[in-house]
Amino acid sequence: MAGLDMNKKAYSAMTAEEPLAERAPRSTKQVIVLVVALIIIVAVGWNALIWAGIVPSPDFPAVARGKWQAVFLTNNQVYFGHLQNYNQDYALLKDIYYLRVTELVNEPLQQGAPSQPAINLVKLGGELHGPQDVMYIPKDKVMFWENMKDDSQVVQAITNFLATQPQ
Repeated sequence: MAGLDMNKKAYSAMTAEEPLAERAPRSTKQVIVLVVALIIIVAVGWNALIWAGIVPSPDFPAVARGKWQAVFLTNNQVYFGHLQNYNQDYALLKDIYYLRVTELVNEPLQQGAPSQPAINLVKLGGELHGPQDVMYIPKDKVMFWENMKDDSQVVQAITNFLATQPQ
């Protein structure tokens, strides 16, 4: 029985948890693996937040909230509205207006004077296909965008239009 007690003591000594102060320090390899894993987790999480639109994309400048923006596309169209960074691939434009240019064909021409086209600011939504007032624009189709001043002709026209609309 004495031999059995000795084996129990040896077994319990092998399985007993060592106090923290007596544990062997982690190897350098384990620390490096842990740090690399942590970096990967943070990078994947950060990219997921950017893709979801929670964190602004670093390749898309911050948009001034409360200002109107002019968005110039690669197909030479220009839209006006409130721009947001939607996700990594798309920008979101709301409260959309655009310019419609029409040639005046029925007005008599003065000698040598070219006819002046009529330029109208149009609210998106009344077109034949009935679009909603939201546009998702691929970022690679945006040449550039800019904030418009409150006293710009476009912002003044939008403000005047909104003032005539019922609340």
